[in-house]
Amino acid sequence: MLSSSRVALLGAALTGLSLVCSVRGAVGGPSNYSFPDGFMFGVATAAYQIEGAWNEDGKGESMWDTFLHKHPDYTPDRSNADVAADSYHKYMDDVAMIKDLGVEYYRLSISWPRLLPNGTDNNISKAGVRYYRKLIKELQSANITPVVTLFHWDLPTPLMDLGGWANPIMVNYFRDYARVAFNLFGDVVKIWTTMNEPHQHCYNGYGSDYFAPAIKSHGVGEYLCIHYILLAHAAAYHLYDQEFRPNQKGKVGITLDAFWAKPKNNSKPEDIEAAERYLQMHVGLFAHPIYSKEGDYPDIARKRVDSISLHEGYTRSRLPTFSPEEVNALRGSSDFFGLNHYTTFLMSPSSWEKTWLIPSLDSDTGVKLEQDAKWIKPGAEWFSIYPQGFRKLINWVTNQYGKEIPIIITENGMSDFGGINDYLRVSYYNEYMAQMLMAIYEDGCNVQGYFAWTLMDDFEWKDGYVSKFGLYYVDFDSPEKTRTPKQSAINYREIVRTRRINFDFIKKPSPAQFNKL
Repeated sequence: MLSSSRVALLGAALTGLSLVCSVRGAVGGPSNYSFPDGFMFGVATAAYQIEGAWNEDGKGESMWDTFLHKHPDYTPDRSNADVAADSYHKYMDDVAMIKDLGVEYYRLSISWPRLLPNGTDNNISKAGVRYYRKLIKELQSANITPVVTLFHWDLPTPLMDLGGWANPIMVNYFRDYARVAFNLFGDVVKIWTTMNEPHQHCYNGYGSDYFAPAIKSHGVGEYLCIHYILLAHAAAYHLYDQEFRPNQKGKVGITLDAFWAKPKNNSKPEDIEAAERYLQMHVGLFAHPIYSKEGDYPDIARKRVDSISLHEGYTRSRLPTFSPEEVNALRGSSDFFGLNHYTTFLMSPSSWEKTWLIPSLDSDTGVKLEQDAKWIKPGAEWFSIYPQGFRKLINWVTNQYGKEIPIIITENGMSDFGGINDYLRVSYYNEYMAQMLMAIYEDGCNVQGYFAWTLMDDFEWKDGYVSKFGLYYVDFDSPEKTRTPKQSAINYREIVRTRRINFDFIKKPSPAQFNKL
C-alpha cells in the first residue's frame, strides 16, 4: 500500500533515474509552446474499472457485474472487476497519486448502483453517499477539483432488465438519478459530465456483443440506445440548469469519443467523402443534436438510415425521430464538448465487409476501416499511434460546431501490455499533447483542458487486465494492489509542473545503460 509520502519518494527516486532515459519525439528538446494560463490538467478513471467492492455495503449489481459473472470466458484472462484496483478501500492512495502528479483535476465516475442499489431513487445507499463524500473531501483537501461523470457504462441490473437504454423510461430514471447526485454532491462538484462515450456503449453493447449488455440488436437497438441516452442527457442538463445552477453555479456537459477518420488515399474523392461520412455517422450522430445550430441528427444520417430502412422493407426508419420539442431540448444542452480520443483509422467506401451485420450502423455508414501497417501498434488490436490525427480531429470538431464551445479532452492515452518503463507511452503523450498545442496556437481551437487516461492500470472491459493504460502500474496479484509510478507518470508530472513538453526529459536507455540500472 502506497501512502502519500511513499508515492512521493518513489516518484522522486524514479525522477532521478529518468534523467538517463529517453524516447525521442518528432522534435528534440522543449516544444515550441507552453500551455495557456488556466489550462486544466487532469487524470481520469471510471468507477467500475477501479473501485472493486462489487457487493459491499449494500451496493447493487451493475449490468457488468451480472454479465461477467454469467460469462467468465468473456475476457481473455477470465477476469472481472469484483476487486479491480480496490479503490473503494484505497481511495486515499489514489488521491496521493493524483496529488503527486501535480494535476488540479480528477475525472471520476459515480457508480449508479453504489449510490442507488436498485437503480431508482426510492433507495439511496448511505454507505455509497459516505464513500463519495469522503473521496471528494480528500480531493478538495489536496486542492484537486473533482469532475464527475454520472454514467460510465455501469447501469444497475434492475434497469437493464427493463431493456436498458432501449426503453424510453430510462430518460426518467436517469433524471431521477441525476437529481439525487446534484442534491448530494452539487455543493462541492462544479463540473459534471452526464454520459461517457455513448457511441461506444450503444454501438458495442446494443449493436454487438463486444461490450455488455451484449444485446446484438444491430441496426435497431443501437439507434434506440443512442436516441434515449441523448434525451436522458438533455433531461439531466435542463434539470441542473433550472433547479441547481442558480445556487450551485456549476457546468454540465457530455463526453463523446471519436477516432480520427483519415482518407485511405487523399487523392481519391470517394475516400475523402467516406471519411467525412464516417465522422458524421459516428460522431455527428451524437454531437450534431447538441452542438450544431440546426440541432437534430445530421442530414446524411437521417437520409441514409431512412432510405436503407425503406429498402430493407421496414415500415419506418430504424433511426428514431426527435419531436420539435426534443430537438430544442437537445440543442445547446452542454456547457463544453468533452472529447475522448485514442487512435486513427484509414477510411474508404465499401458496400460490404464480412465483419458487418445487416442491418447495422456499420452497413448504414458504408465505410471500411483499416490501420496503416507502418503505424506502431503497442497493445490492443484496435489501437495504433498516429499523433497527427488528434490535431485534425480537434480542428474537425471546431469547424463543425464553432470556437464558442470549449473543448475539454476528457480522455487520451495509450494501450500496451504492461511494465513500469513505458517509454513508448511517454512518447505517445508528448506527441499527442504537442499536436493539441498546435491545434490551440496555430489553428485557434478552443481547447481548455486535458485528462490523461488513466491514473492507473485498471479493468479494461473486454480486454480484462491484459491491456494497460495506466500512468501507475498496479500489481493486481498483490493483496494490497500496490501502485507504482511508471516513466509516463514522471513525464506527465514534469509537463504539468513546467507547462511545457520536453521531448528530451525522459530518454530510453541503451542496453548497456539498462544493465547498470
